[in-house]
Amino acid sequence: MQNLITPLAHFPTEYWHQLDDGRIQCDLCPRACKLREGQQGLCFVRACHNEQVVLTSYGRSSGFCIDPIEKKPLNHFVPGTSVLSFGTAGCNLACKFCQNWDMSKSREMDTLSDRAMPEQLARAAVNSGCRSMAFTYNDPVIFMEYACDVADAGHELGVKSVAVSAGYICDQPREKFFSYMDATNIDPKAFTESFYKKICGGSLAPVLNTLKYLKEETQVWFEITTLLIPDENDSDKELHAMTEWIADNLGPDVPLHFTSFHPDWKMREHSLTPASTLTRARQIAMSKGLNYVYTGNVHDSEGGSSWCPGCGDRLIGRNWYKLQGINIEGGECGTCRQLIPGVFDHSIEEGEVIRRVVKI
Repeated sequence: MQNLITPLAHFPTEYWHQLDDGRIQCDLCPRACKLREGQQGLCFVRACHNEQVVLTSYGRSSGFCIDPIEKKPLNHFVPGTSVLSFGTAGCNLACKFCQNWDMSKSREMDTLSDRAMPEQLARAAVNSGCRSMAFTYNDPVIFMEYACDVADAGHELGVKSVAVSAGYICDQPREKFFSYMDATNIDPKAFTESFYKKICGGSLAPVLNTLKYLKEETQVWFEITTLLIPDENDSDKELHAMTEWIADNLGPDVPLHFTSFHPDWKMREHSLTPASTLTRARQIAMSKGLNYVYTGNVHDSEGGSSWCPGCGDRLIGRNWYKLQGINIEGGECGTCRQLIPGVFDHSIEEGEVIRRVVKI
């Protein structure tokens, strides 16, 4: 990777090829955008320039924030620590319900008003006391060259890297992208192809392939999140099918988060997700043998806390993002000493990480 000190408007990329008709096809994600000179892909930040696909957002961000790691959400990855979060603009899906639409749907370069090169970000994370950096708000797959360089710079200073992604990426770039990541949260939008086609402008199959790849071929810690939208992806039938697939293909120990939808972007006519829907989904998932199922975007101490599948005692109590009642030591249940899957290479302390916006 190149070591740059200023943002580049046309950062070279690797995954593309030229077609017989003179167009350039981007091979980063299953969308396979076919571009002529000067055209941008649907993601907005990858474009055809001088007969190659370039990244136009390298070193530029839509803003920086220090969050609790639980907000990503990751409950089994250095819990209780701070993470430096940032994103760029654009997305390679077109979800009508997007909860971060002001950034992911942005088609204005002015959105990328903050500038920071990889070494600056890594140093800012260290200076802010963050154990990790998260590529989030919009999907880091589309700015993978920037994300990988930031991750590389972070690793040199002992800072971990987290990708919050929809997992919509092709096989070859997927291997490279996740080789730089320590953890990821993948969010299947639903468990039907019809939902992906109608609501997201994409396909479910590549996302499931990414999840199986993470499980079978990497050491990346991963958790899963699905935003439940009333009358769209919250039926018992769909929840049974999804959680059974997770249990069969990924095993019982992958943490699964069900989060509440709020009306936004092009689905403002929908209602908020009732807390009872999240509880029902959690119960269905646990009935399939999943050990760590969480509810999010609601106040639910039962669904937000971690519980030992061995003895049933509470491992980490959570009230929103505030940790309490810590009963896990060295990655083991403090009561029965059962090993708990995750990354627990630190002493977990009670309290709350305060979310704050920072300047780099």
